[in-house]
Amino acid sequence: MGIVNIIATASIALSNIAGPIGIESMINTNTNTKTEVSKEFAQQVQIENKEELKVEEEIVVKTEEEIKNDAILAKWKVKQEAKWNNLPQEKFTINASAYTAAADECGWNTGITSSGIKVQEKRTLACPPEYPFGTIVEIEGMGQYRCEDRGGAIKGNHFDIYMETKTEAFKFGRRNLVAQVVK
Repeated sequence: MGIVNIIATASIALSNIAGPIGIESMINTNTNTKTEVSKEFAQQVQIENKEELKVEEEIVVKTEEEIKNDAILAKWKVKQEAKWNNLPQEKFTINASAYTAAADECGWNTGITSSGIKVQEKRTLACPPEYPFGTIVEIEGMGQYRCEDRGGAIKGNHFDIYMETKTEAFKFGRRNLVAQVVK
């Protein structure tokens, strides 16, 4: 994903004018793929009795798969809206294990999660049902993962981290780790 930041500063007498201004599509002529470009603006106010507007334009280019995944998660967010208010606010301990997309582990080997998103190493996390799909969980020492999957044994504080190979999954084993919900 490519990110471009453009920053401009100007004095202004109005407030609350910054906000999202839309989404555009563009075609990458090298790969002939369509991508989505979103523009967001942020505001900084009150410096020495003057309102000053600091505009940061962030252009995020997404792949077709990322656009598809965002659409899938948007549907789940609506369906699971009530769960977002009940997520833990503080750090908590998880009992983490690892899994793969192998047929002998999940019955098929398509790599499609319960949410409908294809698994990806260092991103996919199987979470208990109390965690809505799309929840970002920071696992200390491992990084950020997104709740995209479920599992029969995934309950309480048990989380399952997707790994590409069985060797990696067996090596990981089962560990108690500190985690925190990011969003």
